[in-house]
Amino acid sequence: MIRSTLASLLVLWIACRAAALDDEHWRKANDAIERGIAYLRTTQADDGSWTPQPGPAVTALVAGVMLDRPDIATDDPHVAAALNYILSKVQPDGGVYDGILANYNTAIAISALSRVDHRPDIARVVANGQRFLMDQQWHGQTDPEGQLIGESHPWYGGAGYGDHGRPDMSNTQIMLQGLHDSGVDCDDPAFQRAMVFIHRCQGVPSNTMFADRIEPDGGFIYATSLDKDNIGNPESKADAGEGELLRTYGTMTYAGFKSYIYAQLDRDDPRVVAAYDWLRNNYTFDRNPGLPADRDQQGLYYMYMTAGRALNAWGATTITTPDGQAHDWANDLIDAIVSRQHDDGSWSNTADRWMEGDPNLVTAYSLIALQAALQ
Repeated sequence: MIRSTLASLLVLWIACRAAALDDEHWRKANDAIERGIAYLRTTQADDGSWTPQPGPAVTALVAGVMLDRPDIATDDPHVAAALNYILSKVQPDGGVYDGILANYNTAIAISALSRVDHRPDIARVVANGQRFLMDQQWHGQTDPEGQLIGESHPWYGGAGYGDHGRPDMSNTQIMLQGLHDSGVDCDDPAFQRAMVFIHRCQGVPSNTMFADRIEPDGGFIYATSLDKDNIGNPESKADAGEGELLRTYGTMTYAGFKSYIYAQLDRDDPRVVAAYDWLRNNYTFDRNPGLPADRDQQGLYYMYMTAGRALNAWGATTITTPDGQAHDWANDLIDAIVSRQHDDGSWSNTADRWMEGDPNLVTAYSLIALQAALQ
């Protein structure tokens, strides 16, 4: 097959992008992406991996972001090596992981592998990975206390890392990202179960399980339980003062909002409206809104990635804040990310929590966010 040149592909891409994204920001984002990918080409290990300590997830993030570029295909040496590495971590149970973080790794792996549409062996891995994620989702099992996890249980519909013995919003939205990217229909029971868990993490009156524990501002907390020993005692990484409600925050609110969009809830659904209003009321890319001031840079790049995907899926080019000002979110997101790029093309977070001190991971997050802004 004759491949178009990069120049012609980029001309086509600029013609098709969202009208509100101006030429300056389009060029700025593409230049930053090219520099970021060039950096990642220098940090890939001999076995094809990037940052393999948590498993194949970081490698899959990088492979996926490379394959989203119009000039990079599966025969690119770095991509081919990454795909081989990911496939080496396929387990007999259908998951794609390396001993730990089975849901997290599998979801990200099948998201990347679903971009490869000409290999039956990879298609089988994706299908098996989908089933693995659905089996890992909390429904029908028993919790550590021996209670059946039915729809009235706080864990119902969620997904987790495994080491805490309980589900959380981050793993649940990552699971849905993998299922969405790999073509699972939003009417699938896995999506419908996840909506139950996600709703229970939202500060809205219709949350009949935890409305009295979460700030009623439409945002989201982290989990419906602290751990396996505190079932039904919800947790927010934004904390709460003594006697106060749990505070909601940016990363998880973008995650919840995105999950609602992927599940194709109506745009006037009160849960969707409440989440969108939270994002309008707290709109910023300077920090992770909702977190305490001494921690508001933590998880910033994970938020960028999730915000880019969420707002891209929403489809509107602007977001209007309560003062009536319409903000071009894509331009704003590009400015925030590009201003933080290092001279070598990488990104990293000095607020090193949730692995954001790792430049491979954070560069992948940044590139995913930039590409979402360009679409």
